[in-house]
Amino acid sequence: MASFALFLFTLIVLSSSCSNAIGNNKTLSSLASRIGINYGRLGNNLPSPYQSINLIKTLKAGHVKLYDANQETLTLLSKTNLYVTIMVPNNQIISIASDQAAADNWINTNVLPHYPQTRIRFVLVGKEILSYNTDQDKQIWASLVPAMRKIVNSLRARGIHNIKVGTPLAMDVLTSSFPPSSGAFREEVAAPVMLPLLKFLNGTNSFFFLDVYPYFPWSTDPVNNDLDFALFESNSTYTDPQTGLVYTNLLDQMLDSVIFAMTKLGYPNIRLAISETGWPNSGDIDETGANILNAATYNRNLIKKMTANPPLGTPARPGSPIPTFLFSLFNENQKPGSGTERHWGILNPDGTQIYDIDFSGTRPVSSLGSLPKPSNNVPFKGNVWCVVVEGASEEELGQALDFACGRSNETCAALAPGRECYAPVSVTWHASYAFSSYWAQFRNQSSQCYFNGLARETTTNPGNERCKFPSVTL
Repeated sequence: MASFALFLFTLIVLSSSCSNAIGNNKTLSSLASRIGINYGRLGNNLPSPYQSINLIKTLKAGHVKLYDANQETLTLLSKTNLYVTIMVPNNQIISIASDQAAADNWINTNVLPHYPQTRIRFVLVGKEILSYNTDQDKQIWASLVPAMRKIVNSLRARGIHNIKVGTPLAMDVLTSSFPPSSGAFREEVAAPVMLPLLKFLNGTNSFFFLDVYPYFPWSTDPVNNDLDFALFESNSTYTDPQTGLVYTNLLDQMLDSVIFAMTKLGYPNIRLAISETGWPNSGDIDETGANILNAATYNRNLIKKMTANPPLGTPARPGSPIPTFLFSLFNENQKPGSGTERHWGILNPDGTQIYDIDFSGTRPVSSLGSLPKPSNNVPFKGNVWCVVVEGASEEELGQALDFACGRSNETCAALAPGRECYAPVSVTWHASYAFSSYWAQFRNQSSQCYFNGLARETTTNPGNERCKFPSVTL
């Protein structure tokens, strides 16, 4: 760990050099002036791109980030003043890294037909690729920066200089993030990936894009972690013992840990951009704190912080604007995983607001409407079952039933003819038993009560006197 004197010197350098960079960069000022929104489309009940873009305009967001380069959406965006971010999918990184022609083809297909009418400002290469670590994933790690270079080469060869290239990374790129001064990149990626990435971002005057969610570190211990500190509502502070920097919220701690990690590799001045942040408006029964009140409070206060004039920055970089994209526009019902995965939206799929929010940051938070009182800010204690959702397709349930019963002979033994849970003989009853049994048996191996959207959690015992459904005890 570096000495206090070194950190003090670093902070002085950070402060002066960042001030110069900010003052000399009009693009940064305009990019940070309004909040962006992530427009994901993993749902079977979402509005059309045309309707969705109109909803984004109604929200008065300044930027929209796509998870692809959808041609219809990019064409529609040409008729707006929205700044646009597009993404190169993970599975194309290796081919682009190895062949300039592949990069040229990607730009020719996804940028040139729309630029400059569509105000594309960022091309992000991949999504959180350092969060995956199979052998195939590690090939993508090695290809990341070469792919980014080739994308830049292709843009510049076509006379395009105002589109920045970056890559969004998750907080798990760090081996340590608390206290912020201990921030350091994971050993296996620091030298081979992060050093060339930081050199590239520094040389192209681009941003370090970060997907940062205070909800997750807070929710690891919701009893002892301060919820108000995570929601920008706390009157308490935390002082980093190494630097003496004083923190009033969890987000600043997380952002500064990345700044210190970059500084330790010799790049103290690369600008941060938040490619994703937010708070879930609902979730599974065991996902404490995922509710509308907390989601609205976090996002409202975040916008107030990030639209402050002059910019607030963070304790390590006071006054530095941070372009920020909220996650996300809609609740997306086809995202796999735990319940929170499908509940980050500001809007319902029908376009109505889940809670009132002002992207301009000009309205007082107190004027944004009342919010429902939460019931899950403390962990649930009791039994939970996994049952079939209403309206599930019997054909799909049959397939899910085969899956749930196929992993272990024990899972569905009670459903055999003549056994205690055989009757009533219906696909829904049998599937509910199988889902509960499978989840109880394999939850410790990361199984979810999801089953491709066919299942939900409940605290109501679905069994009867004869048939006792297995449950999970929280």
